[in-house]
Amino acid sequence: MAEAKQQVIEMIQNLPENVTVDDIMAKLYFKLQVDAGLKELDEGKGIAHEEVEKRLSRWRVL
Repeated sequence: MAEAKQQVIEMIQNLPENVTVDDIMAKLYFKLQVDAGLKELDEGKGIAHEEVEKRLSRWRVL
């Protein structure tokens, strides 16, 4: 828990002085989502790159 707290403190300290609470919350949410995604990949729950390309190709409108 202390490590997470320290990471958040460092993240906030690296933001510009005119940062808003909304900016901080967005940054925290983004980090939360990235960390969750990386954990899923570490657990082997990811989708292969080829499968992602296949799925996205159905969405493309040219």
